[in-house]
Amino acid sequence: MKKTLRLLCLGFILSSVSWGCTSDNTNSEIAKTGPTETQQATNEENGLNLPSGPIDEDLKRIKLPQGFRIDYYARDVENARSMAMSESGILFVGTRSNDKVFAIVDENKDGKADEVVEVASGLNSPNGVAIRNGDLYVAEISRVLKYPNIEQNFRNKPKFEVVNDKFPSDTHHGWKYIAFGPDDKLYVPVGAPCNICKSEKPIYASITRMNPDGTGLEIYAEGVRNTVGFDWHPETKNLYFTDNGRDMMGDNIPPDELNRAAEKGQHFGYPYCHAGTISDPEFGNQGNCDDFVAPVQNLNPHGGTLGMKFYTGSMFPDKYKNQIFIAEHGSWNRSQKIGYRVMQATTDGSGNITGYKPFAEGWLEGEKDWGRPVDVLVMEDGSLLVSDDKNNAIYRITYAG
Repeated sequence: MKKTLRLLCLGFILSSVSWGCTSDNTNSEIAKTGPTETQQATNEENGLNLPSGPIDEDLKRIKLPQGFRIDYYARDVENARSMAMSESGILFVGTRSNDKVFAIVDENKDGKADEVVEVASGLNSPNGVAIRNGDLYVAEISRVLKYPNIEQNFRNKPKFEVVNDKFPSDTHHGWKYIAFGPDDKLYVPVGAPCNICKSEKPIYASITRMNPDGTGLEIYAEGVRNTVGFDWHPETKNLYFTDNGRDMMGDNIPPDELNRAAEKGQHFGYPYCHAGTISDPEFGNQGNCDDFVAPVQNLNPHGGTLGMKFYTGSMFPDKYKNQIFIAEHGSWNRSQKIGYRVMQATTDGSGNITGYKPFAEGWLEGEKDWGRPVDVLVMEDGSLLVSDDKNNAIYRITYAG
């Protein structure tokens, strides 16, 4: 009898504690400060490290859809540009106006970097980075390098091997984004060496690809003015890439582009045609827009559209599955600025674009910008990293519901 009474009392006490902890403001508190301790423990068990505590003061200016929050993953990453994640979770970051490559280490896997390590220096605009079988590939203006076994060597000023040094040395649109495709080939773009021109060398204004050892270099796509971001659809394996439209045709012409390459050998219009329908005033009489592959989506004109990734994680709601996140670096030649944000291109089951809208914005306030998103990357836990070469930072966007 005494044992039964003790159990009843214990149950009453626990129920009272539970009632006392319930609040009508629970959801709003989560939105402001992150998950509760119970949610945090559950998320850690599931491999999710959701942030807790207040959001950084300056990041409160960033607008996101309900349930999302943005935090600093790393600061003081000078001129942070393209990103690549190693198998163990070390983030490698290239630079464009700098000469360095960095490694960002989150030792305790809490969703915030513990240190920023300078891996290499003295390089020529090492914008592009990619990981394959434990090796780090870095793209300079005119060559691609490989740092073998990088996870074990990144702290020791590792030596590199030259994979291919046959790319043009032009600095105009010479910086490169690189990535390995589903065919295990390294895709390397070569931008047009000008605002608008027709080069006699076919390699300009193209996306090339080659074997991991640098052999077999070939042109995969033509008529691509300057792409600094691409990815492959998770199901169709088609290549999607952003492309920056030409300058000096006005504030709103032409749009940047999101293109889809379904096979080798397709031509996307430059320098003859822009955005699928706009004939170039200088070269349009040499090519018909109907003869080229039109964009799957015209983007914001002069928005500086750069990095893009399909969302393949599981942290965000199901509706984000296979949707595209795109970094808009921001305009430099419009009378009114545009961009400086992360956009979302919505897709249907076949990879067709059905909409284009802001996902994260607030780095542009009026005509003043304090940040410029460059690249995006989906982490293993499903959170989204965003690099910023003006604020010298890597952000982490999470979803807690």
